[in-house]
Amino acid sequence: MTSPSILQQPLTLPCGQVIPNRIIKGAMTEGVADKNDHATTLHQTLYRTWSKGETGVLISGNIMVDKRYLERAGNVVVEDESGFEQLKAWADATHEGSSLLWAQISHPGRQCPRMVSTKPLSASNIQLNMIGNFGKPKAATLEDIQDVIQRFATTASILKKAGFDGVEIHAAHGYFISQFLSPNTNQRNDQYGGSLENRARLLLNVIASVRAAVGPDFPVAVKLNSSDFQKGGFTLDECVQVVQWLNEAGIDLLEISGGTYEQLEFFKDQPVRESTKQREAFFLEYAQSIKAVAKMPLIVTGGFRTKQAMEEALEEGLIDAIGIARPLCLNPDFPQEFFNGALNALPNDESQLVIGKGFWGPASSSKSIQALNNQAQAGWYYHQIERIAHGQAPEQDFSPRKALFAHLKKDAGRALRRKF
Repeated sequence: MTSPSILQQPLTLPCGQVIPNRIIKGAMTEGVADKNDHATTLHQTLYRTWSKGETGVLISGNIMVDKRYLERAGNVVVEDESGFEQLKAWADATHEGSSLLWAQISHPGRQCPRMVSTKPLSASNIQLNMIGNFGKPKAATLEDIQDVIQRFATTASILKKAGFDGVEIHAAHGYFISQFLSPNTNQRNDQYGGSLENRARLLLNVIASVRAAVGPDFPVAVKLNSSDFQKGGFTLDECVQVVQWLNEAGIDLLEISGGTYEQLEFFKDQPVRESTKQREAFFLEYAQSIKAVAKMPLIVTGGFRTKQAMEEALEEGLIDAIGIARPLCLNPDFPQEFFNGALNALPNDESQLVIGKGFWGPASSSKSIQALNNQAQAGWYYHQIERIAHGQAPEQDFSPRKALFAHLKKDAGRALRRKF
């Protein structure tokens, strides 16, 4: 009789919660909220489907803490209890399967599209220049910062009350907290700027506020960049130091990722070091340095495609759980199929969707061309998410070009309905 895979082993978090297995769905923005920024029956169908596939934890897409600033129109916003019953229905639908439901709580900062706000908020007034889609941000005042800190706590408290099983604070990918961590976007000269200790102050204050709001027995995770992969940005050495501070902050899980809107590592088609190829995961080499100092469980999201590579990473103690995102858009049941031996590798359509494959242009093209490629890839996966949310099967042969234009059209329509 074959012994169970290490992927099936439960994981006990510092707060006492037990995750049923070692596969965790990474956050992917759904974009299916209603015009009032509330969850809908589409969230219920989508997460019920994923939960029946036996993923240990499902981390939601961006749940925003402030309706003035969204990552995209269609985000769920939780700043009060106006959409409480919809949140509860979302959690209840997820619990029909075997998964836990965690909420990724987030503020986009300057990565807020013009269709949502022409004057976003950031650490400093450094504009994100990407095909004219983002306005010049306002540098946050101390009052703004305190408001954001409280909003994270309020959102976490409401989600706990609604039946969510945990929260993840988004401090990666160039979002608001990440903008404070990076010297490229944080040029402040007060207690939130300058030294790394000052730049990390917002993150640590948000964690403290959220923990006070939800209590000691509720999971609080953090998503953190291993590096921004930009000259002058947040570095691996700085990440390692921040993790040492997080050891004392009382978090239950750390998810390692990397990049920003300007440098999306997980969308790039470029040569990587052989060891990274062997391990598959994009950020696993960086995670080894972080694991050496981290006292909390660690996961890496991005790049894993075979059961063997996942099992080896866990068995060697490099990480404690496996983060998987886009493959769940193509096969919502793959964890169950891994566990029963029916599947050993995940579907992979990246070869058709990445820069340099004749879509919009080669990898050396301008930032605008790269941005279009990134949007096309994102739109292709949004299309799959929407199909699952409508109870339909994924459409793997859907054209990336069609996905791009459909994505832009839908986001514009959602933004207009939201305004008018």
